[in-house]
Amino acid sequence: MRMSMMLMPTLREIPAEAEVISHQLMVRAGIIRKVASGMYSYLPLGRRVIEKVEKIIREEMNAKGGQEVLMPIVQPSEIWKETGRWDVYGDEMFKLKDRHGREFCLGPTHEELITDLVRQEVKSYRQLPLLLYQIQNKYRDEIRPRFGVMRSREFIMKDLYSFDCDEAGLDASYEKMYDAYNRIFQRCGLVYRAVEADSGAIGGSGSHEFMVTADNGEAEIAYCPACQYAANTEKAEGNPSDEGQPAAKNAAMEKVHTPGMRTIEDVSNYLKVNAKDIIKMVVYEAVYSEKAEIVAVLIRGDQEINEIKLKNYLDCLHLVMASDDVIVAAAKTSGGFVGPVGLTGVRLIADKTAAAMGEGITGANEADYHFRHVVPGRDFIIGETADLRTVKAGDACPHCGKALEITRGIEVGHIFKLGTKYSESLKAVFLDENGKEKKMIMGCYGIGVTRTIAAAIEQNHDENGIIWPVPIAPYPVIIVPISSKDEVQMKKAQELYDRLNSMGIETILDDRNERPGVKFKDADLIGIPLRITVGKKAADDDLYELKVRSNGEDHLLGLEDLLLTIKKVLEPIG
Repeated sequence: MRMSMMLMPTLREIPAEAEVISHQLMVRAGIIRKVASGMYSYLPLGRRVIEKVEKIIREEMNAKGGQEVLMPIVQPSEIWKETGRWDVYGDEMFKLKDRHGREFCLGPTHEELITDLVRQEVKSYRQLPLLLYQIQNKYRDEIRPRFGVMRSREFIMKDLYSFDCDEAGLDASYEKMYDAYNRIFQRCGLVYRAVEADSGAIGGSGSHEFMVTADNGEAEIAYCPACQYAANTEKAEGNPSDEGQPAAKNAAMEKVHTPGMRTIEDVSNYLKVNAKDIIKMVVYEAVYSEKAEIVAVLIRGDQEINEIKLKNYLDCLHLVMASDDVIVAAAKTSGGFVGPVGLTGVRLIADKTAAAMGEGITGANEADYHFRHVVPGRDFIIGETADLRTVKAGDACPHCGKALEITRGIEVGHIFKLGTKYSESLKAVFLDENGKEKKMIMGCYGIGVTRTIAAAIEQNHDENGIIWPVPIAPYPVIIVPISSKDEVQMKKAQELYDRLNSMGIETILDDRNERPGVKFKDADLIGIPLRITVGKKAADDDLYELKVRSNGEDHLLGLEDLLLTIKKVLEPIG
């Protein structure tokens, strides 16, 4: 492609609305342009990168027996109401009505629609297993679209759904996809981790996220460098690096005056104790489909409640911090002085850290007072215990006991074991070899195509611009003649351009009448992996300068050596 013919509007200035590197560089490199909040047009360079990622995905899905389909973006409300998710998905779902008043949505995901398709077409175990996938736009009305295409309202996603006869079949399909995802992200040239994850609104019994490690990642990952354990902090387990105080012998519960001491820090400073000696209580309102309840959660004072874990434990639709009015009605005092002693009419759940404490300090359910020497099980009854805390760096790995570390990542893929969650509600059944009706066992496997592109930039850039991994670069090679007015240089550049294209190597020829510095800056900004400079040495001695974008290495090579080196650098990964 000749640069003079390309729509590639590069910018030198950082866009004011772009918060993260990937958003800044995608705008500056002429990859995207904003249409509305969270919605973007992809310019030619961006579309080429999308095609490269989609090609890798298709090859790996097909290699595992996947069959590509294409389903409507607009989905009828009836199938969502059958599964109960029409209301669960909430305000993130774009809802609309046709001219007849019938309700539809713009598909945020396609579990309902694919299950509806399969329940109509599959009747026998002989038709299973099935792996069906599509690559298509999805729509979610994010409350705060941000970070460019990483959290947008319209995005491109690959979603595959597996249908099996039994749990063993699901395990096999899940393992196929786990392996395929590893190959996809390896082939894309990314550094990533597969981590245990929360299933969220999709549901199901187990899931893994594939996270590209990046400083600007929106998620935290807990991992053990000594073994293979890794999990999103929404899911991760780990034991605190120290324990709570043991119960004092024969110590009776004692009420102490703590005027205005509402926070853990206030109380620990005032009573001259460590935060881990305090039993913290947080009050929530849990909303279910037909009711709501007040829930009080106990946790050690130096720990934080993981609200995703709590929501999953409660299996509620929504979870919010209780208002002060609700707290006063439940505990007869405002927040900061609430505690479990004498508390009635409230569901009480203790995190394992609180349940393991021999004694602690709690609110006394009276303004400006706390209790000392409160012993769980003696001074109040723990009805339920669960792992509800957020792990921290240094916690003991639940698998090997070594210290966990925390890093940040960007979710680019997520795989789920759905089981019968959708086949049961949508009555997707088949007849087994004995003629007995059984529910299909399902799995769901998604890759954010556009998120993968942003994640690749977050992981691969420098002060000059993008550094595309070779497999997903829009073009692997750019040829830059020093002077477009020098006939010999332009002739050499054209011959090299023709030679590379005849070898199947997609190449840009920068034939613009621009200064060399402008051309070099643009080549670095758009992230082309290999830059060939055609200058005086090429004209006089048939020598070409090859620069590798990823490491800055320069090579001065004759034509044949140049072509051999390019082929070697561009060898496919995986």
